[in-house]
Amino acid sequence: MAYPSSGRLFALLIVLEALFSTGHSTSQFISSRAVYSGTPDGLGTSSGACGYGSYGRDVMAGNAAAASQLLYRNGAGCGACYQVRCKNQALCTANGVTVVVTDHGEGDRTDFIMSPHAFTTMAWPGKDKQLKALGVVDIDYKRVPCNYPGHNIVFKINQSSNYPYYLSLVLLYQGGQRDVEAVEISQERTSDWKEMRRSYGGVWDIVMSPPYTNLAIRFQLSGGEWIYARNPIPSHWKAGALYDAGVQLKY
Repeated sequence: MAYPSSGRLFALLIVLEALFSTGHSTSQFISSRAVYSGTPDGLGTSSGACGYGSYGRDVMAGNAAAASQLLYRNGAGCGACYQVRCKNQALCTANGVTVVVTDHGEGDRTDFIMSPHAFTTMAWPGKDKQLKALGVVDIDYKRVPCNYPGHNIVFKINQSSNYPYYLSLVLLYQGGQRDVEAVEISQERTSDWKEMRRSYGGVWDIVMSPPYTNLAIRFQLSGGEWIYARNPIPSHWKAGALYDAGVQLKY
């Protein structure tokens, strides 16, 4: 087995640091492997480790993937998008497919366990069955912006929430290519920001002392920038409800 020289290894570490410590994409692809996990409809799963529920099944037209710990990063990588292209030129297109991370999982030296739909989207027309028959393929990947035309970020209030004492939420339709590293909440028109806890995956929660007026939300992106939701969560929020943040990330 050939091992990279110290110079090549150092260069790879620089690429990984740029990609994962800042949350930004890099123009360089990284080599790895990918496999697919079967679902009856070929889409993603509603029980993924990011806590997205049914959104994780059909987001990005079902082009979802479980990511290795290198990319999942204890939930910080939830919602990130990657261009994945397989190296078998006889079976796969040059552009591959863009997938969104909705789960955590890894196989034999793989960084992605893709939905069947995402996996076969890498194939040339008529070559999807041949590609699936391989099971696992060599790939190149890089992080790219997520794009959700017509969608702002949406706050989904989880069913585990208990109004008004316990609030649990997850961010859906997160565009751009940076990680959400912190979420804070305050009563509208006050500066008393309280930090929410990353419960698991992409789920954030907080125990509150009522009464609370409309809830202002802000979240910190990799790189340190704070983004303020234009629309507050109403004071009488409901478990299971969706609330438009009024903002979207572009980069």
